[in-house]
Amino acid sequence: MSESSSPAAQDAGMVIIGGGLTGATAAHTLREEGWTGPVTIVADEQETPYQRPPLSKGFLAGKEGEDALLPYPANWYPENNVTVLEGTAATAVDPAGHTATLADGTVLPYAKLLLATGATPRVIPFPGVDLDGVHYFRTKADSVAMKALLSAGGHNLVMIGSGWIGMEIAATATELGNKVTLLGLEDVPLSVAIGNELGRVFASRHEEAGVKFVLPSSAKEIQGTGGKVTSVLTTTGEVLPADLVIVAVGVVPNTGLAKDAGLTISNGIQVSASLQTSDPDILAAGDVANALHPVTGAYARSEHWANAIASGKVAARTMLGKDDVLDDIPYFYTDQFDLGMEYSGFGALTKDAELVVRGSLEKREFIAFWVLEGRVVAGMNVNIWDVQDAIKDLISSQRTVDTAKLADPQTPLGDI
Repeated sequence: MSESSSPAAQDAGMVIIGGGLTGATAAHTLREEGWTGPVTIVADEQETPYQRPPLSKGFLAGKEGEDALLPYPANWYPENNVTVLEGTAATAVDPAGHTATLADGTVLPYAKLLLATGATPRVIPFPGVDLDGVHYFRTKADSVAMKALLSAGGHNLVMIGSGWIGMEIAATATELGNKVTLLGLEDVPLSVAIGNELGRVFASRHEEAGVKFVLPSSAKEIQGTGGKVTSVLTTTGEVLPADLVIVAVGVVPNTGLAKDAGLTISNGIQVSASLQTSDPDILAAGDVANALHPVTGAYARSEHWANAIASGKVAARTMLGKDDVLDDIPYFYTDQFDLGMEYSGFGALTKDAELVVRGSLEKREFIAFWVLEGRVVAGMNVNIWDVQDAIKDLISSQRTVDTAKLADPQTPLGDI
């Protein structure tokens, strides 16, 4: 009998620290897999567990309501005897004693513990960052606040950060009638993720809509009057009018609990392919986990929606003593203006890969493939749909491909 199925373990239960999509998925999977003992989610936000993708897309734009944020309805938790401690922070984990301590002094015993603590926006100490009108973007509360401001239109918004979140917010804010200027350290937005050629596809669509790019540059100083932001002085010497500033320059994994507990930390909490930390009774999943991937043989940390779901499921099964590994191909998507994109693959392998394009960059309808040593390691479809299964098959099969056929729209992907 495994520890997780013993009577003592049933009494101690499963504790999940983190009220995001990973934690919610893990709790749901524990019940689906037949665990009948206690399940407790410790959620530091005063919210029902929610997912983040709509925060910078449909929810921010007012096209989706709060229901779109919930992976499971609020009533699912009490109906399935899952305790959610909202607005409660965990302050310590004791691996030897198998307990987690909460901010109010409560001590929770656990049979297995899942750290799904996520990440926190990277804070850069720009002069003036504390002015009224300067915001970071990560939580539901952040999105609610931004929606209230941006939905009225008419603002001068300076967006600091040219990654996916920055570009999504810039698109949404522009569609809501605001004037947006975007700063970033790249020559071309998104180039770190997808390269200059494809980054320009997104940049040109933004520019058509009126977004101004000042690249490469960042904020040298956020300026204000009477405690409120009025402008941003860039590192290139420009003064940009601004009554709103949003900083989106990446995130830092929340490893504090794990570090204090003596777990191995390396670009997040280091875990096996089964998501076990250096303590086999403590797992980590989602944004905070740096997991060994069976396909690449390398550790990787993924901050995307699909990873939250996949890793939540694997973590739950591992907690129950079942054999499972996180071998899903990483996936994410974005919506910016009329550009819809899906991406699957191993970004770390694309640096030295050959870019092969099927379709038209000019028409913004194409599939891009990254081919390394004859094999597809990543693929991205823009405004072409129902091809993700074929792209993932090309990646997972690791078969050698003919790049001429790969680029030929007349050749079915399944025939390559």
